[in-house]
Amino acid sequence: MPVFTTSLPKSSYPDSSIDLFEAVERLKQELNAVILAHYYQEPDIQDVADYIGDSLGLSQKAATTDADVIVFAGVHFMAETAKILNPEKQVLLPDLDAGCSLADTCPPDAFAAFKAAHPNHLVVSYINCSAAIKAMSDIICTSSNAVKLIQQIPAEQPIIFAPDRNLGRYVMAQTGRDMVLWQGSCIVHETFSEKKLVQLQMEYPTAEVIAHPECEEPVLQRAHFIGSTTALLNYAKQSQTQQFIVVTESGIIHQMQKQLPHKFFIPAPPMNQCACNECPHMRLNTLEKLHQAMIHRRPEIVLPEDVRQAALRPIQRMLEMS
Repeated sequence: MPVFTTSLPKSSYPDSSIDLFEAVERLKQELNAVILAHYYQEPDIQDVADYIGDSLGLSQKAATTDADVIVFAGVHFMAETAKILNPEKQVLLPDLDAGCSLADTCPPDAFAAFKAAHPNHLVVSYINCSAAIKAMSDIICTSSNAVKLIQQIPAEQPIIFAPDRNLGRYVMAQTGRDMVLWQGSCIVHETFSEKKLVQLQMEYPTAEVIAHPECEEPVLQRAHFIGSTTALLNYAKQSQTQQFIVVTESGIIHQMQKQLPHKFFIPAPPMNQCACNECPHMRLNTLEKLHQAMIHRRPEIVLPEDVRQAALRPIQRMLEMS
């Protein structure tokens, strides 16, 4: 099982007199560090990151970095993936509690029993899972490459797809493959309301709906385009449309607005009157915590070597097949 060092005491966070942007840049040079950030991070973190991307892009970047320290502004499974690919490098996670609701829906013991109940099945796991689940998998995929990878598997080979049932259903629809789905889901992507989306479309009749495949099927049926966070950004760049309703975690809109200031982006509404379209785990990371992690060089991600090696094989297979 993964091992994490303890998080920092709250009293160690800096006061407001420090210019954190300058301080982080200085620490990057001193540590030979790289900051990798997911699109769902807060804008300040995105603005200090060396690379911003989705799970596939972040994995590819982590596999090729020559930095000595990787500061992973994301959630724990992403930092674990960086450590799996870079056992000799130090991997820091700004907030140790930055987990993942989807990964949490797939406990290793339960998944081991599920896998045993389906012998001869190839296990394809979405990268949004723990290192322990990766270690039980044959191929890892992301929302960017899931369809492409499944299409490369022989038609006669039965498949278990875990842990996201919504992405699994989407891949089945795109490929025509029948797969056994683990019934996990993301709390953010399941919170979007089809009814409110329709109302928003009536308010913005010229807007295109762009959605992440982790969303539920009724919402995806309303979408003009479905893709990973990177694919949504690229589609917005290429489309002649000037308005977009964005059905994924709202952090991506920061990059959309920065890169496409002449276009208008509307976050899709959740079912309730809340900020449920923001991932509570992703938003645990802050620029202050990132700065402190670099100063103290913790919390650090540490993995047992047997788990790391077992999890490395399906990730390498994904990178080769991608």
